[in-house]
Amino acid sequence: MRHKTDWLKDARWGVFTHYLVKPEMSAEQWQRQVDAFDVEGLARRLRSVGAPYICLTIGQNSGHFCAPNATYDELTGIRPSKCSRRDLVSDLADALAVHGIRLMAYLPAGAPAHDKTACERLQWGWGFQGPWPAVHGGPTTGKRIAEFQRKWEAICRDWSMRFGRKVSGWWIDGCYFADDMYNFPDEPNWSSFAAALRAGNLDSLLAFNPGVRSRVVKHCPVEDYTAGEVDYSLPALLQGRFLDGAQLHILSFLGPTWGAAPPRFPLELVVGYTKYVNACEGVITWDVPIHPSGLVPEPFLEQLAAIARAVR
Repeated sequence: MRHKTDWLKDARWGVFTHYLVKPEMSAEQWQRQVDAFDVEGLARRLRSVGAPYICLTIGQNSGHFCAPNATYDELTGIRPSKCSRRDLVSDLADALAVHGIRLMAYLPAGAPAHDKTACERLQWGWGFQGPWPAVHGGPTTGKRIAEFQRKWEAICRDWSMRFGRKVSGWWIDGCYFADDMYNFPDEPNWSSFAAALRAGNLDSLLAFNPGVRSRVVKHCPVEDYTAGEVDYSLPALLQGRFLDGAQLHILSFLGPTWGAAPPRFPLELVVGYTKYVNACEGVITWDVPIHPSGLVPEPFLEQLAAIARAVR
């Protein structure tokens, strides 16, 4: 019997990139950088190393996003918009499709923490001006965050409808406050958040990141694959394809940290660990740095190519 995550399991491995900028970059500088992104060049390089899929960050804490979103602009009132004029996500998806490579997308679960205006107008109330340290293991707020969640779902729905079936899945970061945001029988909750993300593609795979854990876990009932964020310790006790119905998946970085160079592992370890995860019927996504132009440094392409050769 087919499972909706079969294509991900069959891929065995993929690529992740943090295409992010510092918050002080102006909106116009961001527009120029996104306009110059070489989607065909990135797609050709991914094809040359045999990558089955790539996950691209739409944006994160700076408040700069690489696709238009009229809902975000309306709710935040930020002018000039820090959402790019160019729909880089769709453009990259089109370039990848020529080579049979899938695109997945990354978004945080909260407003951009370095953008005070966005945090205030979206009623996030946190960020680096507020009690952000609570994210990293601190107590929950004890107050339901429904107003923000309704707005964020509308923003996510806008992007999902724009991308449609060009995006095969979502990796949602920062789902730390489940008891304040999602664990409710009435909306907004996990189900309404999932519905917003799938508005443009009902087959989209979803993962919601609870943060770095000592073992891979399924975080919520509506996710299709585990977020599996790993930093400096690669889990070595994996058992079976599914965790409570979610496809086993691990995300880590090939460099010294997210989006950084040079490679931290010898090639034998990268290949061996990928094969170990695959032997457990799991999938692993490796993060690599990316230039503003959209190209991946050569040493990482060499490691990705070696992975592809080993797992064929």
